[in-house]
Amino acid sequence: MRFAFYGRTSTEDYQDRTSSEYWQRDVAENVISGRGVVVVEFFDSGYSRRLSWMNRPEAAALLDAAADPDRGFDAIVVGEFERAFYGDQLQQLMPVLNRYGVQLWLPETGGPLDLNDVTHQALMLLLGAQSRREVLRSRHRVTAAMRAQVCEQGRYLGGRPPYGYRLVDAGPHPNRAHAQWGRRLRRLDPDPATAQHVRWMFAQRLAGRSVASIARELNERGVPSPSHVDPARNGHRSGEVWTLRTVAAILANPRYTGRQVWNRQGRDHDAARGKQRRGPVHRWNPGQDWVISKQIVHPPLVAERDFVAAQAIRAARPTDDGTTRVYLLAGLVRCRPCGRRMDAHWVNNRAGYRCRHGHTSAQEATPDRPKNLYVREDHILASLPAHLAVLELDDKLGPEERGSGDSRERDDLAELMRQFDLTIVCDTAGWIVETATATDDFDR
Repeated sequence: MRFAFYGRTSTEDYQDRTSSEYWQRDVAENVISGRGVVVVEFFDSGYSRRLSWMNRPEAAALLDAAADPDRGFDAIVVGEFERAFYGDQLQQLMPVLNRYGVQLWLPETGGPLDLNDVTHQALMLLLGAQSRREVLRSRHRVTAAMRAQVCEQGRYLGGRPPYGYRLVDAGPHPNRAHAQWGRRLRRLDPDPATAQHVRWMFAQRLAGRSVASIARELNERGVPSPSHVDPARNGHRSGEVWTLRTVAAILANPRYTGRQVWNRQGRDHDAARGKQRRGPVHRWNPGQDWVISKQIVHPPLVAERDFVAAQAIRAARPTDDGTTRVYLLAGLVRCRPCGRRMDAHWVNNRAGYRCRHGHTSAQEATPDRPKNLYVREDHILASLPAHLAVLELDDKLGPEERGSGDSRERDDLAELMRQFDLTIVCDTAGWIVETATATDDFDR
């Protein structure tokens, strides 16, 4: 028989592909010894087992090859179940392979897999559950260890140093084996070129200046932004100017107090499933989930009491009546002239949407800048049913949703917009409802 070998390794930086590929192939060839030979190889390097086969390039190429009647191989062999599959991936894949007439050989079965065999069915369920358990168990061990290293030891665990700091040597690694290999610890130390700007930002904020005013002066003085200082790690950014978000992020980072912080950003592994992405999605964690060292472990750029005071200045002002402002159409309103999503904006005690065409308070206004575009939410909601009727969606509305427009009915209208992937497109002449297909060009 002719076999296609499939293998995988999770990371490119921390695993030796050559060694991993060798042992997986060696095991696979032992499985088929005397019964066939490997004629083609597919190996994914740097792709998690949690990704479906369609989201791993070599696995996807193998499936494409299997679909070809002239494929040149009769079966697929892998070196280990957990290198190829996760959870119920195998159960989803087998009907496809059966349709193509391609067998799957596993070391765990000692030959071809037969899902009509109850023993093989039970084994696959066990292996799938075991692969899930191993991933969760490993992740728990790693994160628990990292949490302890930061909280108790204040150890720097990697990543780019914050603006205003640089990395310096902190002595040999505490693990003797790692120390013998030459690994050393590192810690943060004030960067002579940028630390002064961080101290200045905190001083200005404590003096009562707005974040926008601070960003504007940094731009006027030509102070290099974080993207400009470290362009290799910020290739997707222009690096030209300071923004409100950049200044606000610096003023909110507790690492400037001299304490080490970990878990400000988490990785959502499930968000990547079913999508064409290579790895997990990174998301910011809420402050209560951050891990902060008990001791000050590197030179601070701001005193803790001043940092806390700066956060109090940053705190959002509550509404006069204590209620929460709700924007029903948030994310659904676009500006036709520039293509941006319009920002939710509360003015005169009512919800609306505003587009500043990319201008922010951190920038000086230019004479040719277009005027802000503004539209009231209640005006949109009042005539939205008529616009939906043009798209022949009015039959999706009950008579009560065409009626007086109380809060429940307005919620239903907004939900209908999201359900059918509709967008409200505005300009100075008014607004219309368009499908997502019609507005795709805005995102290009």
